[in-house]
Amino acid sequence: MTATSAIPTTMRAAVLHEPGRLSIEERAVPAPGPGEVLVRVEAVGTCGSDVHYYRHGRIGDFVVREPLVLGHEAAGTVVACGPGTDARRIGRRVSIEPGTPCAGCGECRAGRYNLCPDMRFLATPPVDGAFCEYLAVHQDFAHEVPDSLTVEEAALLEPLSVAVWACRKARVAPGDRVLVTGAGPIGLVAAQTARAFGARDVLVTDVLPHRLDLARAAGATALDVSRTPLPEAGYTPTVLLECSGVPAVSREAILTVGRAGRVVLVGMGGDEVPLPLGRVQQHELELTGTFRYAHTWPAATALVASGAVRLDSLVSHGYGLAQAEHALTVATREATAVKAVIYPQR
Repeated sequence: MTATSAIPTTMRAAVLHEPGRLSIEERAVPAPGPGEVLVRVEAVGTCGSDVHYYRHGRIGDFVVREPLVLGHEAAGTVVACGPGTDARRIGRRVSIEPGTPCAGCGECRAGRYNLCPDMRFLATPPVDGAFCEYLAVHQDFAHEVPDSLTVEEAALLEPLSVAVWACRKARVAPGDRVLVTGAGPIGLVAAQTARAFGARDVLVTDVLPHRLDLARAAGATALDVSRTPLPEAGYTPTVLLECSGVPAVSREAILTVGRAGRVVLVGMGGDEVPLPLGRVQQHELELTGTFRYAHTWPAATALVASGAVRLDSLVSHGYGLAQAEHALTVATREATAVKAVIYPQR
């Protein structure tokens, strides 16, 4: 292993033992294996999936059966290289793509590595995540970022990648009218990404005033559907990016999409959506889901570096590693919380 001289032998990690119980523990600093780099983790965004695991101990078929380190929106600096890795990467700032596919299955060979059945994804049981001080990752998924990006922006390239993938699936293009339902972090970056892809206008819906204000600040039109129901807004999109994950919202939004429109289901909520089949058939709507992303980091990095997408406005709270539980629960205490970031080196 090639490394800097300042790497400790142990590190702190925030470990989930059961719903609602997380502790800070000492663990050995991992040694990077063949083709891996060791990253000193400097910022990790908290995601809705982290909160869900913390509260419920499971998401669908993924169940926390053993102690688990959460966190998958991570960035930091390469401090060591395993065998077969270019030692010149030491000292480079990187954003971590949290999924490592097998690289040999049919989906991987077809370029759809996000659908790899043997994907190892950070903070998805039983794979530990990034709420820790050091993390060993495959060199191909430690993406170097320019110095113009802050460490927070580098970490949030992960949720931005969700938006890039959704806009690609929707084939957002100049002239499109885009409806984004849900002004959470994914909805907010999806709105910005749609504009960067050339959408003529973007309408974002939600019921929380502070999130709608963020949508307006990002250049979108915002609609408070608690005051004006979507059907009364008179907006006919060519593209729907459904980011709320609420089945009733999905159905209502699909009913507004114009002829030959494209619907992309991004938010993860209920197991079933009441589908207005008549609208889908008579308007020849295209409807698809999304699952994570593939080949998105270069585009996401370029969008932020160019200023086309702003990620700094998403960060509402910052915490040290010892305050990981506060980061996961801040939304229950403060209505204006959007994205909490953990800084493991503090």
